[in-house]
Amino acid sequence: MNDWAPIAKEYDPLKAGSIDGTDEEPHDRAIWRAMLARYVPNKGVTGDPHLTLFVARLNLQTTEEKLKEVFSRYGDIRKIRLVRDLVTGFSKGYAFIEYKEERALLKAHRDANRLVIDQHEIFVDFELERTLKGWIPRRLGGGFGGKKESGQLRFGGRDRPFRKPINLPNMKNDFYGEGSAEKRNWSREGTRDWRTRDRDHERSRDKRWPERERSWAWGENEKERDSKEERSRGRERKDRDR
Repeated sequence: MNDWAPIAKEYDPLKAGSIDGTDEEPHDRAIWRAMLARYVPNKGVTGDPHLTLFVARLNLQTTEEKLKEVFSRYGDIRKIRLVRDLVTGFSKGYAFIEYKEERALLKAHRDANRLVIDQHEIFVDFELERTLKGWIPRRLGGGFGGKKESGQLRFGGRDRPFRKPINLPNMKNDFYGEGSAEKRNWSREGTRDWRTRDRDHERSRDKRWPERERSWAWGENEKERDSKEERSRGRERKDRDR
């Protein structure tokens, strides 16, 4: 964990599919596709990759002229490449902007991210295709983007950096790990003891019921005997009075 960083220094599809960059097994098909892909950056792309910005989440109606108007405020632009569909010619919603100076690049990277252009909040980052080792684009299962609804989140980039790992201590006596048999036996024994106590209590209660009945009967007999004695005494008093 000493070499852990919130931003990926080298693209690893397996790590990019992890929330903290520590996963060791792929958990979806996109990661498998990215791991099996053999992507080579487009050699037809020209320009200095270290002076190029990647601009995404553009409005499909945004043009090169609009991008030049917005990004030229940070410095002199050498080239703008708005990526378009080869068949329809429509914008795909992302572009690459190359600056003449590094100072302008850094300023645009700092200030232009989340800027609203044509009612769309854009995303700005450095170009990664030619600068990050092992880069795999989104269409091949890689990238750092993704939506929560799709279940294919990607981490390690500016937009979604790795979260700091939580190092939990090893639980030696985990209920489902070591010591589980002892705990299960203990719980079963506890259940048996509880049931045994209940049965004993019921038996003792059953035994006490006849005794209570006898005591109640004895009490009733005593009352009858006392009442008879009182009646006999009353008769004797009447005889004496006569």
